[in-house]
Amino acid sequence: MAGHALPSRGGIRVSFEFFPPKNDEAEAALWEAVERLAPLDPLFASVTYGAGGSTRERTHDTVARMVRETAIHPAAHLTCVGATRDEVDAVIRSYAEVGVRHIVALRGDPPAGVGARYEPHPGGYAHSADLVAGIKALGDFEVSVSAYPEKHPESPSLAFDIDILKAKVDAGATRAITQFFFDNEHYLRFIDRVREAGIDIPIVPGIVPVQNFRQVKSFAERCGTSVPKRLADRFEGLDDDVATRKLVAAAVAAEQVFDLVDRGVSDFHFYTMNKADLVYAICHLLGLRPRVERAAA
Repeated sequence: MAGHALPSRGGIRVSFEFFPPKNDEAEAALWEAVERLAPLDPLFASVTYGAGGSTRERTHDTVARMVRETAIHPAAHLTCVGATRDEVDAVIRSYAEVGVRHIVALRGDPPAGVGARYEPHPGGYAHSADLVAGIKALGDFEVSVSAYPEKHPESPSLAFDIDILKAKVDAGATRAITQFFFDNEHYLRFIDRVREAGIDIPIVPGIVPVQNFRQVKSFAERCGTSVPKRLADRFEGLDDDVATRKLVAAAVAAEQVFDLVDRGVSDFHFYTMNKADLVYAICHLLGLRPRVERAAA
């Protein structure tokens, strides 16, 4: 990566996102990824929460095991969809009981999925800022929230999104993690507007290494993330060539993160898709090394 001025290891901080496994095979794959990435000393690892709270128990079990068996600080996702305040508060307390002190507070997608109309539960938290306040009222939790450099798909405008983010910060959020994006200019313009609005918390870019271009493109369309033509061109003709696709994916993601490093970004949140190889390679290029390797050096 000639030409890129990398900060020291202490200057780059990473975090990872995992999703709770649905079966034994998926569970084995998840923990293989966790064990591979844990020695890179992430700031935290978040564990997602399905639409309408559909993975509540699996999320709880995953973060509890992370506390017991790893040195990673888990950040448990929590949504306010389809649940009363009492039910959500019980989940918050259950996280605290197993040692979780960091929650990623999200409104959440409706049970019918992205694009369906969101209806607050009549006895629940109405929106994400409300949820943040509820979490902070129950304990000394670190609370991260979401941000959308290209606008939430349901939002009328980016200005409206920024107002929502401001409300979450006012309620006690201390970090925002962005929806993934592929054009860094969207993120950088968003940062400018956020700072102009008086929001000073870290806005950590969410990076997704492209394991499967068709799948990522489909998801990007649903969540309002633009896919530049240059990215599509990089993966053209590789649908059935897994080995080359991985090499291209690592190069594309590394190019994106190094451009952000050059522009002063030092924190990155990687959407791992419960696979470690691409994320590990990118972290290696960023200068991160396993703790044991550093100790032996």
